[in-house]
Amino acid sequence: METTRTDRIIVGVDGSASSVEALRYAAPLANALNRPLHVVTTWTAPPIDPYAAIEWSPEQDAEEILGESIRKAFGGRPPAGLTQRTLLGAPARTLIGLSENCYMLVLGSRGHGGFAGLLLGSVSAACAEHAHCPVLIVHTPKTATADADGDHTRL
Repeated sequence: METTRTDRIIVGVDGSASSVEALRYAAPLANALNRPLHVVTTWTAPPIDPYAAIEWSPEQDAEEILGESIRKAFGGRPPAGLTQRTLLGAPARTLIGLSENCYMLVLGSRGHGGFAGLLLGSVSAACAEHAHCPVLIVHTPKTATADADGDHTRL
C-alpha cells in the first residue's frame, strides 16, 4: 500500500453519477476543514486469453474515468491542491487500506455495479463497515436524478 498523508480527505470515484456527486460534496468540505483532497479510482486486470490480440488497458480506462469524473464534478476548475491517482486493486479493499492513513473517506452511495434499487452499493457498504476513519456516503438527491454531467431532471 502506498504511503499516505493522514490529513487528507480521500474520495473514491468510478465515473457513476453518485461518485461524481460525492466528489462535488467533498471539495467544499475539504476546504472548510482545511484538508487536502485526493481522488482515487481503482482498477483490476480481468483474466484475458493470452491468444486474444486486444489493445485494451484497464489502467488507462481507470485514468480516463478519473479525469472525466473530475471534469464532470468541477468543469475546468478543479479545487486548488486536488491530487489524483489510479490504484491497482479491488475497490473496497483498496479504499479500506487507504483509510488507515486519511482523515476521511467520501464515497457515493451507488456505483456502476449491482442493483440500482439497493440503498448502498457493495463498496460503500464494505467501507462504511470496515474503514479505519470516518466514512461519508453521499446520496444523490431523491427529488431529482442527476446524470454524471450534473444535469438534474425532476422525477
